[in-house]
Amino acid sequence: MTLLRAKDLTKRFVSRGPLGAKAAFTAVDRVSFDVRLGETLAVVGESGSGKSTTARMIAKLLEPSEGTLEFEGEDVTRAKGAALARFRGNVQVVFQDPFSSLNPRHTVERILMAPLVYQGIAPHGSRRAHAKELMERVGLDPDHSLRYPAQFSGGQAQRIGIARALAVNPKLVICDEAVSALDVSVQAQVIELLRRLQHESGFSYVFIAHDLAVVRQIAQRVAVMSKGRIVELGTTAQVFGDPRDEYTRTLLAAIPRIDPEWERRRRERA
Repeated sequence: MTLLRAKDLTKRFVSRGPLGAKAAFTAVDRVSFDVRLGETLAVVGESGSGKSTTARMIAKLLEPSEGTLEFEGEDVTRAKGAALARFRGNVQVVFQDPFSSLNPRHTVERILMAPLVYQGIAPHGSRRAHAKELMERVGLDPDHSLRYPAQFSGGQAQRIGIARALAVNPKLVICDEAVSALDVSVQAQVIELLRRLQHESGFSYVFIAHDLAVVRQIAQRVAVMSKGRIVELGTTAQVFGDPRDEYTRTLLAAIPRIDPEWERRRRERA
């Protein structure tokens, strides 16, 4: 079942030069893809490829210059008012830097209750109890709910961001470089958390990343972007095993690999 469908999404930005002249820059150029219920679609590419702009358009944080966006068969491209609020209840975002996306003046409890207040949701029990349940669900101590974001490590803060995204039981979670700022060991823990949460709840991910080694661990399908366009779209096995675009092959060649002979000698010494 198709959950979200983007068709010919285009985003142009207009800048004004020092003499007042206007110049248009196309950040995303006629991008089309769909996201199926319960799957993880990774969107990968180097910095400036347009992947984060695409993420912001499908989250409706940016309006597309052209193209359409459908969610569960409904055109939400220009959704306003109640329709937009309903869409945002179904689509949540986990951002790259948790400390810049979490209000430093709010406690974790207040941060996790805010989406419920915005959506007018009164969970069973209380919003405060729901916030504690969310903390426990993402591996945080519920007794720390009155702490502030700065009192947590980077990995813990990102778990707060994930908990906030899950507060309203969304159907689609957009992870915009959600693990790229974390240490490798912490990345692995957060990836495993994301996979477990998806298995428990059945929602879909759009996973924005530049690290193909990370993508391979979590995605069923991969869209490769370059210069604002999708140059390759296929299953993870196809994209990694039989890439068809030269740019994809270049990205794959850049993945760090352990030399087999070095690894053999290391195992013999162990």
